[in-house]
Amino acid sequence: MDPEYASVNGRKRPQRPQRTHREVADELRARIRSGELRPGQRMPTQAKLADEFGVERGAVRQALRILQSEQLLTNVAKGAPATVAGHPGGAPTGPEAPPRPTTAALAPRVAAAFEAEHVEIDSVCLTTASLTLAIGEPLRRIHAGRMKPAKVDVRVLLPGRDIDLAFPVAVEDSGHGRGGGRDGGRGEDPVHERWLAMRNAQGQVLRHHLLALRATHGIDVRVTFRALPFTPPVKLYLLNGVEALFAYYTLSRGEDRIGEENVQTYDAQGSRSALFAFERDAGVRDGAFVTQSRLWFDALWETISSELRLTR
Repeated sequence: MDPEYASVNGRKRPQRPQRTHREVADELRARIRSGELRPGQRMPTQAKLADEFGVERGAVRQALRILQSEQLLTNVAKGAPATVAGHPGGAPTGPEAPPRPTTAALAPRVAAAFEAEHVEIDSVCLTTASLTLAIGEPLRRIHAGRMKPAKVDVRVLLPGRDIDLAFPVAVEDSGHGRGGGRDGGRGEDPVHERWLAMRNAQGQVLRHHLLALRATHGIDVRVTFRALPFTPPVKLYLLNGVEALFAYYTLSRGEDRIGEENVQTYDAQGSRSALFAFERDAGVRDGAFVTQSRLWFDALWETISSELRLTR
């Protein structure tokens, strides 16, 4: 047997129930991280991996694509051996990964989530700017014919249009400036109006691009928004019920040009927020976090949230 295509770890095929594609990805990821699979080394063929893990080739392909989205593998193609990336340990992902800015961390996880037959994404955020950007890569793969989920369900919780936001807010209206705080009435609030315009525009783009998959690829898509009666202090993304990505909104003071004025504001740069990843099968604590995050989201969705309109 050509050693280039030898069993990944030299062990006999395990005699146990068929694994999921995520379990295969987890095992291969661990071997790459440990150095058992070295940078530049070619993987066994998909047929050999399927035989070793006792799964169908489709599950192997899904596992390899997940690792490719995490930049751990290159040259992943149908039927051809993939290659371990040159520096797989440089930017770890998954349970061992340190938090990274939302823009860098969210996109590969959303792309991996779209490998599932039924994609489920739930999100709590201030606007959908980061999620809209992250959706771009799986959309490109779908249009290129590299993936095709059968169903996509997206649920998003956003602050309601008429609430007094905790942020973004003008410094003079926050209680820390000369205004001494608000008394419940916004009046003319250009900071709020700018946020509302961004909330609506980003949400409309997200909905449009996803719903277009119905006509172009026959994918069953549902995108639903609901309004919260408060400003979420954190952002949360739940992916297929198996991953929770969590970040704090950290406020800072800055100056923005709004209309004809320079306005001092308290705001959060959500795209820079450090995103922490939790996986259901990564241990008791991670699993509990994913479960409780889903319960929290569902409770908000089914109780105090209300219909949301992405219009003025």
